[in-house]
Amino acid sequence: MPLDYSKPSARKITLALIRKPATVRSRRIGSLLLNPGGPGESGLQFLRNATSIFPNLNSRFDLVSWDTRGVGASTPVKCLDDAQLDSYLALDPVLDDTSEKATFIQATRDFVAGCERNSGYLLPFMDTASTARDLDQIRAALGDSKLTYLGFSYGTYIGQWYAHLYPKHIRALLLDGVVDPYAPGDTGLVRQVGGFDKNLQAFFARCRSSSTCTYARTGDPEVKLKAALARLDATPLPVGDRQLTRGLALSGVALTMYDESYWTYLDQALTALDRGDGRILLTLADYLHERGTDGKYSNLDNGGNQATACTDFSAPTDIAVYDELGPALAKASPIFGPAVQYSALLCAYWPVRSKTAYRSPTVRGAPPILLVGGTNDPATPYAGSESVTSQIPGSVLLTRNGNGHTSYATSVCARTAEDAYLIDLTLPAAGTVCSS
Repeated sequence: MPLDYSKPSARKITLALIRKPATVRSRRIGSLLLNPGGPGESGLQFLRNATSIFPNLNSRFDLVSWDTRGVGASTPVKCLDDAQLDSYLALDPVLDDTSEKATFIQATRDFVAGCERNSGYLLPFMDTASTARDLDQIRAALGDSKLTYLGFSYGTYIGQWYAHLYPKHIRALLLDGVVDPYAPGDTGLVRQVGGFDKNLQAFFARCRSSSTCTYARTGDPEVKLKAALARLDATPLPVGDRQLTRGLALSGVALTMYDESYWTYLDQALTALDRGDGRILLTLADYLHERGTDGKYSNLDNGGNQATACTDFSAPTDIAVYDELGPALAKASPIFGPAVQYSALLCAYWPVRSKTAYRSPTVRGAPPILLVGGTNDPATPYAGSESVTSQIPGSVLLTRNGNGHTSYATSVCARTAEDAYLIDLTLPAAGTVCSS
């Protein structure tokens, strides 16, 4: 692919693709392009791990995914080595004293410097508009006259950009777990933090009422978790040759908010933490950050995510702006809010400022698009699904009542409706609600 689409004959980059052919060749419709989200998630790993989720779709489509530009087996962004990334991700993100704040700011600057030093040529071209152009090149290379696409989470933003750039190239476009580019940065962050908190409160409520939740047997789970995080702030817990810090503990808890099926692991992790054993919680954090048991990371948190996020959206450069976010975030979530207060500071120091012509891509002239939103989705809150639906003429919103991020894999009702749309172009009636 061209590195820079304004200079298509200049420097090139490579994209890695994966395909699972349709299982019923006589009924094959074409290719279904899938993106798992991120930004920075590997489409190759996703399709290898998730093919069993899509038997109906795979009977009619070749399932195709790819590592987006800058990610995984495609031409990758890299910022730090594995040992440096260990230290960076273990930092305490709750900057409640001047020393922690100074350490965090310097580490953030060092991370950005590493990205520029190791991948500077790639950084200006990591925007989602370029990825949408890549997607159209993939469609053409596959021989499909029109695109059939299923995007999850950040993958919905790729879909929005594709519909903006190529509305006439679409056969079916399905957005599950909708990113809302129309929400200002602070509004979107507060909304997202609130979503994570609602899922955590749902976990606490279930734990209090269930005889199988061991963490609640010796006290209220919310009170205990806050106390455990305070202890880790004061004294990180040794785990082999590593330490479970408050930052890594928060990462482990956050991972389990993406799917209710993970709540049993959170119960196990917090119960073990009570005994002074941080192994399970550290394993959950490593899973979130894509750190292998060999200590090697994917580049999800080593530039793959940040390079796109910071190129798509501008961040304030005045640290006072971040200082002022504290009360609203803490109100939205006393546990998660303070941990993300300065999360966008990395983009403030990013060497490439957002160059996107349309921060919120407009969609006109596309066929009907299906959006799917969960009422208690932590990562892409339901209000975003409603907002984007209102911005795309002719689109339909399917609602799933329930917790967790995205709907296809967790709701038979949602999956049935999504399959019907992608295979037969049959849309659910406006206002359809799935009980999760």
